[in-house]
Amino acid sequence: MMAQRAGGGVLLAVVLTTLAILAFAGNSLLTRAALADGHLGPATFAGLRLLSGAITLAAIGLWGAHPVRPGRADLPGIAALAVYAVAFTFAYVNMGAAAGALILFAMVQLTMAAVATLQGQRPRGLEAIGLLVALGGLAWLLAPGLTAPPLLPALLMAIAGAAWGAYTLFGRGASDPLAATARNFIGTWPLAVVLLAGLAFEAPSVRGVVLAVLSGAITSGLGYAIWYAVLPRLTVAIAGCAQLTVPAVAAIGGALWLGETITLRLALASLLILAGVGLTILGRRQT
Repeated sequence: MMAQRAGGGVLLAVVLTTLAILAFAGNSLLTRAALADGHLGPATFAGLRLLSGAITLAAIGLWGAHPVRPGRADLPGIAALAVYAVAFTFAYVNMGAAAGALILFAMVQLTMAAVATLQGQRPRGLEAIGLLVALGGLAWLLAPGLTAPPLLPALLMAIAGAAWGAYTLFGRGASDPLAATARNFIGTWPLAVVLLAGLAFEAPSVRGVVLAVLSGAITSGLGYAIWYAVLPRLTVAIAGCAQLTVPAVAAIGGALWLGETITLRLALASLLILAGVGLTILGRRQT
């Protein structure tokens, strides 16, 4: 009976992690799709994304009697979410979905690895080898030969990655993932109002607004709630390594939806990343 429960717990963690990864990749694709052709300005997109996420999660939270009123303890998560959302959106004005996801989650991994090391949670054995393999695949994707992104967007995406790494770590202790995510989004409403102030000077397309709302309500709001729910089941190393699969998913989605080129090196490096994730998880289970 206990073995069945353990197996069910592992399966649930895998399913939730997969949904979260798809949501993260979806954010890159939706943002790039809205900004690439000028369907929406970056400030308006970020404002709509935060506001729609807050409204969706507040409605779900209140319906389920979850505590969704932000408090002082939520300020770190709110700040990390705000920095991530703004830097992420403005970076994608002049950057492809795949390149942006690569920089974002490379920085996420570096941030989480640095914090884990400071806390004495150093990966060992297969877990460490898997992490190195995954990072090696990511480094291969970023090596000279790929079109280098502009410096400012790359810097903004690196800031977004550091903020998301912090947001992930803040969420590991959440006792109510849905409520915590709702409070974080609701806490950003003043920023969302400021970002939307320029809407009076824009003529946004319906497509751009729909993409922003989908990004906020589905791939951000619900996606982040799922991520907060699965985090307690993962070590810092596995959580960071799992997120390294997002660039590969974003690259495939970018090729199919946005017409971005997918190369042999991209395919092989993606396999390396996935293999590294598998080794990391296997190493942790053995430990």
